[in-house]
Amino acid sequence: MSNKRFPDNFLWGGATSAGQYEGAFDLDGRGRSQLDYFVFVEKMNRERESCELNLAQYLAYKDHDEYNFPFRRGVDFYHRYKEDIALLAEMGFKVFRMSISWTRIFPTGEEEKPNEKGVEFYHNVFRELHKYGIEPLVTMTHYDVPIALTEKYNGWDDPILIDLFVKYSSFLIDEYKDEVKYWLTFNEINCIMFEPYCAGGMFVERTKRKNAMSLYHQGLHHQFIASALTVKYAHDHAPDCMVGNMLMSILTYPRTCDPKDVFANYRFEEYNNMFHDVMVKGEYPYSIFRYFKENDIEVKFVDHYEEILKEGTVDFISFSYYNSSTVKDEESNMDNPLANAHTDNPYLTEKSAYGWPIDATGLRILINKLYDRYHKPIFITENGFGTHDEFEDGTVHDDYRIDYLRRHINAIADAISDGCDVIGYTWWGCIDLVSCSGLEMSKRYGFVYVDADNYGNGTYDRYRKDSFYYYKKVIASNGEDVDFE
Repeated sequence: MSNKRFPDNFLWGGATSAGQYEGAFDLDGRGRSQLDYFVFVEKMNRERESCELNLAQYLAYKDHDEYNFPFRRGVDFYHRYKEDIALLAEMGFKVFRMSISWTRIFPTGEEEKPNEKGVEFYHNVFRELHKYGIEPLVTMTHYDVPIALTEKYNGWDDPILIDLFVKYSSFLIDEYKDEVKYWLTFNEINCIMFEPYCAGGMFVERTKRKNAMSLYHQGLHHQFIASALTVKYAHDHAPDCMVGNMLMSILTYPRTCDPKDVFANYRFEEYNNMFHDVMVKGEYPYSIFRYFKENDIEVKFVDHYEEILKEGTVDFISFSYYNSSTVKDEESNMDNPLANAHTDNPYLTEKSAYGWPIDATGLRILINKLYDRYHKPIFITENGFGTHDEFEDGTVHDDYRIDYLRRHINAIADAISDGCDVIGYTWWGCIDLVSCSGLEMSKRYGFVYVDADNYGNGTYDRYRKDSFYYYKKVIASNGEDVDFE
């Protein structure tokens, strides 16, 4: 047994997404995605803290470019990628998680030939990363769906998206397999269960499915199949590549030790495990078919789906983790199980400005649960602390972010000492970007401050925060030095 807390080849880095970070939505042949129609609304006027549109909102926004569409701007990585990658290299990054914009490669999703300027842009980014010895970790689609496919097919509601996505994903593998070793097919694939437009380009109002949950599970099934076919293609055509899944982790505890709460939490976990089971084991758990029957959910399974899922199991498990939740029997219903988790926990008194409880021990628990169940390598591809930063004298003194990071690094080290195989960690929004939940710049995650506000005002210049130097120190010591003076 080594005395080191992290393996020598541990992949330290950070994470972004094209929609929130890239910008240049109307340049060099890029088409529009469904993300391009999200409008920023001041917090006091929001119905909820979520990134979602209904059909009426979309129709109201679609032909009015005068609205404030933050995802169209991002923070201009498209023009500043060399500057940003140099900052990542200065921190000592071993890996950089990014996504490819589907519409920058196939603007409507149905083109026979790719957009060459988009193809070359990502070659340029990968070359720049490799110049500094940074491995790309590439998400094939981080929520974005060509808006043309939403309008024509209602997004992932239609099985035709399986073929269109596999055409796109197999092109990515063929084109970039010598530059990209680590891939993710879908970002937070379980988010389609409560954000069907954001995560699936689907409108409930347009579906012919028998109810909303049938739509959600049908779109999810189509994504599962597309992912499995992509994984198999990668294994057959790019054997040196590794492909993982990616879920929004929802770690829950029973609200009390009342057996009813314990059982309600068990049922929640039973449902939530389904997302990993399908992608890691290659099979739906028996419990999901009981759930479908009890809740009048109809899913039209793709022909030979059992074989497809078995042949397309992922190489590693990845997830986002920000906080934990609790489940209480009297508040629980199975109409949509993922809506049953609540952040109320009397034992977690420290919270972010956005009300998210801080629970680093929960990350250790989650890693252990996943490794015990699946025995696959774990890659933590999102973890972070979003809050307001005070920019003064060219920097941000963000001890709160450093404290959150320190706790979670220690939790990962503890999980490794427990015997779990953890291969990497990428902090979310390592350079400030547009937050998904509020479509705002003011909810910042980065180690690098970007001079831009919620309305696109600012120079977009980059500035190192205190956390920049802290994370640099952590990486240089391979996680041994987590104290900050």
